Amino acid sequence: MSSITPLVQSVDWVALAPPTLTAAVALVVLVADLFLPAARKPLLGWIATAGLAVSALLLLPLLGGGRRTFCLPAHPEVCSYVADPFALVIQFLVLGGALLTALLSIDTVRDQDLPAGEYWFLLLSSAAGAALLPASRDLATLVIALEVASLPAFALVGLRRGDRLSSEAALKFFLSSVAATAVMLLGVSFLYAATGSLHLSQVAHGLTALPDPRLATLASAGVALTLVGFAFKTAAAPFHFWVPDTYVGAPLPIAGYLSVVGKAVGFSGLILVTVQGFPSYADVWGPALAVLAALTMTVGNVAALRQDPRRAHSAVRLLAWSSVGQAGYLLVPIAAAGYTRDPAHAIGSTVAYALMYAAVNLGAFAVAALVARTRPANRITDYRGLYARRPLAALALGFFLLCLAGLPPGIIGLFAKVTVFSVAVDAGLAWLAVVMAVNVVIALYYYLQWTTVLFRGAEAGAAAPETAPAEERPSRAGIPAPLATAIALASVLGIALSGAPQLVLRFASGALL
Repeated sequence: MSSITPLVQSVDWVALAPPTLTAAVALVVLVADLFLPAARKPLLGWIATAGLAVSALLLLPLLGGGRRTFCLPAHPEVCSYVADPFALVIQFLVLGGALLTALLSIDTVRDQDLPAGEYWFLLLSSAAGAALLPASRDLATLVIALEVASLPAFALVGLRRGDRLSSEAALKFFLSSVAATAVMLLGVSFLYAATGSLHLSQVAHGLTALPDPRLATLASAGVALTLVGFAFKTAAAPFHFWVPDTYVGAPLPIAGYLSVVGKAVGFSGLILVTVQGFPSYADVWGPALAVLAALTMTVGNVAALRQDPRRAHSAVRLLAWSSVGQAGYLLVPIAAAGYTRDPAHAIGSTVAYALMYAAVNLGAFAVAALVARTRPANRITDYRGLYARRPLAALALGFFLLCLAGLPPGIIGLFAKVTVFSVAVDAGLAWLAVVMAVNVVIALYYYLQWTTVLFRGAEAGAAAPETAPAEERPSRAGIPAPLATAIALASVLGIALSGAPQLVLRFASGALL
């Protein structure tokens, strides 16, 4: 009698715990919102923050073991969910970034009168999808996780009802992301038709032995379309046009969330499909990503350099264009992985850089959120004399900007850039290393320009802010505890990593995949 393959699989709930708990807390917040009176709505923010903290702690039992679940019965090594070191590091980045975003959001939700239940539900839902994606090992789960992370973000960007900038930002973000998803799904369908599988390991095997030239053409188109879809998600030029307006129109904590967690989602997905799904096409995606990296960092840094400090929301726009430039640096090691026999080392450099970038960039958005409480226009000129008004906040922002620039005392930023630079040189991409060096010099100007503004004296006659009532509040109003905690956590993490950069850089030499 032939054996019957069981249709019911056992599920490793310990491996699934971090994204599962995040999703469960999202449902708890949504239900609790129905019963809590208006005066108790702030409790929802603390529930969400605690849920994210516990979800991050649930990563600890997974350290040191490559747990996996949802595996094929006939091929136990082929699984849809794998909690390997790469997945755990990115999940830590995602949940840590979402936790800092939650701390930034507690007072923003109250001050801007945002619907608390919807806000926290959408943030937790997006974080759950973002935490699921790096552990996904088949194309269907990757796309689903990507959309679970992206769809709530559209609503979060446009949650300020009646705000023209918010509505415009949400529309641009939605249309660009939908176009990217459509292109990606078309590519995935081509790959499935050519290889007969959605699991990355089987797709990689199928792409090496396509019996029909027509299938090879179909597979090549599928690879190209999938990469284009992820290029949208990572805000790589020329698919970056939605970034500045989306960041300006979104609530500041959500802009910070998109700049860190949104990028982590896009880059982790791009790493998985290229290194694990399309290794036989490295001669195609390697050069393509190298060109995208050079174009992205150049467009981002030149646009940041051209920002008018007196323009409304110029601080957020500069951070938005800076994030595009930083995306170019993050693409460099992924491109290098297509040229080297040790792609894990190159991928480790991207992860190391992403960890540094996440801490200091969210810290910069946290200080921007603090300044926006008394200067809603959030111009760069509004930061003039910040050291005289709030010395600790000015020192923190100065440190974050120096980290992004790669200058002491932001040692971690310098080491991260050197690591990415050396990976490009080792892979034979000397021209890309030169482009990166030029862009680092360009970025030094606008980062240092903003840093010097912090320590200048206030201009004569600038003591009275503009006519808007919100700007007439005293500049020495107390810093809310959650916002102060977020700035302190980002500062401590940046200082600790600058003191011991090997804590991050060890990922550059370890086999994450």
